[in-house]
Amino acid sequence: MRLSRFFLPILKENPKEAEIVSHRLMLRAGMLRQEAAGIYAWLPLGFRVLKKIEQIVREEQNRAGALELLMPTLQLADLWRESGRYDAYGPEMLRIADRHKRELLYGPTNEEMITEIFRAYVKSYKSLPLNLYHIQWKFRDEQRPRFGVMRGREFLMKDAYSFDIDEAAARRSYNRMFVAYLRTFARMGLKAIPMRAETGPIGGDLSHEFIVLAETGESAVYCDSDVLDLPVPGEDVDYDGDLTPIIKQWTSVYAATEDVHDDARFQREVADANKVKTRGIEVGQIFYFGTKYSDTMKALVAGADGAEIPVHGGSYGVGVSRLVGAIIEACHDEAGIKWPEAVAPFRVAILNLKQGSDDTDAACEKLYRELTAKGVDVLYDDTDQRAGAKFAAADLIGIPWQIMVGPKGLAEGKVELKRRSDGSRETMSPADVVARF
Repeated sequence: MRLSRFFLPILKENPKEAEIVSHRLMLRAGMLRQEAAGIYAWLPLGFRVLKKIEQIVREEQNRAGALELLMPTLQLADLWRESGRYDAYGPEMLRIADRHKRELLYGPTNEEMITEIFRAYVKSYKSLPLNLYHIQWKFRDEQRPRFGVMRGREFLMKDAYSFDIDEAAARRSYNRMFVAYLRTFARMGLKAIPMRAETGPIGGDLSHEFIVLAETGESAVYCDSDVLDLPVPGEDVDYDGDLTPIIKQWTSVYAATEDVHDDARFQREVADANKVKTRGIEVGQIFYFGTKYSDTMKALVAGADGAEIPVHGGSYGVGVSRLVGAIIEACHDEAGIKWPEAVAPFRVAILNLKQGSDDTDAACEKLYRELTAKGVDVLYDDTDQRAGAKFAAADLIGIPWQIMVGPKGLAEGKVELKRRSDGSRETMSPADVVARF
């Protein structure tokens, strides 16, 4: 992509309304624009990151055996009345009516709808286990939307729902999602810690939040620092095998949100040198809720003996749009964003330091053609900006690699390659740069 043809409305000044780093940098880098309180338009740069995150989530859900579908954003109020949650959910639910006076709601989550879909088609235990997911926009009418995408009203979410014959099978489904989440966040360059958590309006008695440690997080968290060094399962993890050793390894080390924190246990079990008391950003949460929805909504299947029994369920959410902000909170410096390569909007930026000069123009064009032909995501800064402005913009938007092409280096057959994550620089030939990628 040539920057001269790209829509990138960079702001020079820090927006007054931005209270935290991720909100400030997303606005400055031209990633999004606020259209109403807690509601944002995703501009091209931000949208590219959003799609990269979404694809990683999708790949890991598929790897774990979940099946993708897509449910509508609007839901019938009667479905929620069946489960008993329509009145209980509270003012965060946006309730509306259509022209025929039918009561609808803009879905904050989808337990009721997926249960309605399940009960319409699945009648036998032989069709289980089943895990269905989608990646869809949700709406929760937060009283105080703030911190940009970290606490918005409209947000993109991956939500999955498992159905099993009994509690033992449901816990195996829970474990599969637990491991899939560890892999998902690690692929994005994040250390997300699973912590025991409250189940809230979803229900049930077993839940883990996946927390990225950050002072700007919305809740206090307590953990043993040993959890930061635990190994994440590799691509070869067997989701059909016994995952309990992995789960035990991650849950035997103390880690809890403030809602379920047991200070006596924390003091007793965690060495003073290992005690971590900080704040964290929730990027995902998983729940096992048993027959909470299948009992009330009559989601029954015939068991091996032919008798009808309610299925056991779980739900599993990932805040896809929130992750954009969480990654920035974890990966930035004073100059701007430092994207991990897996989620970066572009992998490489080519900076033409003397636009209009025959030698630099030709070298940049050749690099652009060759890297693009190799399938590398390239942003070529072919604008007439000064070199300093190009450096600042490339650092601000956080492209992992910058290739700086200037007349002085080209006279010696060299260009400079800068790694954004640590600022390291190498001088090499254009051919060697292409070979590197």
